Amino acid sequence: MTDDRAPLILTGLTLVGMFAAAVVRWGIGTAEAPWPAVEAGALLLVFLAGGVPAAIRALKALWQEHELDIDLLMVIAALAAAAVGAAMEGAVLLTLFSFSTTLEQRAMGRARRAIEALMELRPDRTLRRTEAGTEEVAVEDLRPGDVVVLRPGARVPVDGVVVEGEGSIDESTITGESVPVAKSRGAAVFEATVNLHGVLEVEVRRPLAESTVARMIALVTEAQAARAPSERFSEWFGQRYTVAVLAGSILALLGFLWAGRAWDDALYRAATLLVAASPCAIVISVPAAILSALSAAARGGVLFKGGAALETLARVESFAFDKTGTLTTGRQEVVEIACDGDRDAFLTRLAGLEAHSEHPIADAIRRAAEARGLQPFPVREARAVPGEGMVGVDDEGMIWAGNARLAARMGARSTPAEPSASVSALHRGAETLVLLGRGARLLGALTVADRPRDSAGPGIAALRQSGVRRIAMLTGDRRAVADRIGAGLGIGPDEIRADLLPEDKVRIVAELAAQGRVAFVGDGVNDAAALARADVGIAMGAAGSEVALQAADVALLSEDIGRLALAHRLSRRTARIIRQNLVFAMGAMVTLVLSGLFLDLPLPLAVIGHEGGTVLVVLNGLRLLADPIRRRRTA
Repeated sequence: MTDDRAPLILTGLTLVGMFAAAVVRWGIGTAEAPWPAVEAGALLLVFLAGGVPAAIRALKALWQEHELDIDLLMVIAALAAAAVGAAMEGAVLLTLFSFSTTLEQRAMGRARRAIEALMELRPDRTLRRTEAGTEEVAVEDLRPGDVVVLRPGARVPVDGVVVEGEGSIDESTITGESVPVAKSRGAAVFEATVNLHGVLEVEVRRPLAESTVARMIALVTEAQAARAPSERFSEWFGQRYTVAVLAGSILALLGFLWAGRAWDDALYRAATLLVAASPCAIVISVPAAILSALSAAARGGVLFKGGAALETLARVESFAFDKTGTLTTGRQEVVEIACDGDRDAFLTRLAGLEAHSEHPIADAIRRAAEARGLQPFPVREARAVPGEGMVGVDDEGMIWAGNARLAARMGARSTPAEPSASVSALHRGAETLVLLGRGARLLGALTVADRPRDSAGPGIAALRQSGVRRIAMLTGDRRAVADRIGAGLGIGPDEIRADLLPEDKVRIVAELAAQGRVAFVGDGVNDAAALARADVGIAMGAAGSEVALQAADVALLSEDIGRLALAHRLSRRTARIIRQNLVFAMGAMVTLVLSGLFLDLPLPLAVIGHEGGTVLVVLNGLRLLADPIRRRRTA
């Protein structure tokens, strides 16, 4: 039998045996043959099917890991009950213990398998373009560089880039965003998403083993293995408390005997105390909630790198946001050009230098040149100056492009007198300014503008409503640009920090961290240092970025800031459920122990209280699987 079916079959046999024994004892209620033998056989079945697997697990833990676990406590209590003539009570204990253990395993397995269900969305076969046309091939046979043809309704088999065609893709399975995303040449597409309309030709960029879904599953598996502080504490507590319970039960047995109770009665009460004090519910309280939250978040397009990140996010008091590409779309557009000579020649020089940059502003400049039919002028030895711009060499010598800080570094004035007064007018505007110069001579400037994401304003408002005390926007852009974006997002002037270098962002994050836990939200590449300095680093739009997935503690696979607010809400809800579970589990255990010590608590009631409490905390944790973060945004 398979590992998955074995616990179900054994639990089923235990339930059958318990039902048969109960019918004979309380239904038929006769001592005439063959009913006593039937009852004894049914009880033996319960002890074998319910007790032997638990005993094997307990002995394996004792032998291999030198640990006394809860399975051992249950087996000892059941055997003690049988030894004093209370085999029926021992059978009840083993039946409920077997049932609850199987239920926990199935429930926890459901939480672990939630994200892996995405693998089932991958198609087995796809159409690959060849010189002769198209051929149907297995997805496993695709290699980087192959081109697949996606017809309407087809699932994307691998990560790639559109090389021909236009259409829209449903990316809800990956990012949690149900609004179709328009795709055209150059757009990235991700495995397990669905082509809604239009025929797309997609070039394979990653092998199947390195796809977005494969990386998501690997990260979630690592996250589930990386225990949160509360998980480590509950495990530490459970291991040591189990030893204390066993020792306490032995002392209780001796105490009952010293008090004059008969051996059978003393052993029965000690077994009852053993069951009542077992920490099953306490040990399972935290992982049940953590695993459920991690799985729900992953299905909603948010990856937590372990329970520690989930717990820390719940305690975050400040959020610091990078501006470009995080609060804004990152889709910059050239607005105005100012230069002394020919504008096309100016744009050609600037595009040649920016061809060596991956910054969103550089992309806007290249697109503006392409729209005018201009070919970028060749530039060699190009290099980035972090937080300032680019420097390179063309046919006339060294050339640079960037902000006012780079202009000052080069000895050029960013706001010159006539005849370039138009540059001064651009400098006073509320758009991002890019200066082009050669040494100390300013050749001209242009402005680019970005717009806030549609989800940025509502997402920030939701964070404020959830109790976040401080929101900060950090940007290397000019103050006028930052104020324009902030005003549209409800971020006040006192919450905006502009004209920042990368090291300035790290310093400000450190200042916020001194006032309480802080989360930094950026792109995971340019802001790696700030992400590392924050208590929680959060990468936006990380579905296609390996660097972003590795740099941050939390990765939002979509570019919807509303997902961040939902993730923050989920983390706080998880913390509340963990507290509920621990308070209930400890309260129930104390009640049962006191009843076992000072009242004649029957063993069956101790069993029901113990196992029932364990099942309840598991079910309470599993409520997180249906958290609203899993719901797709419909607008």
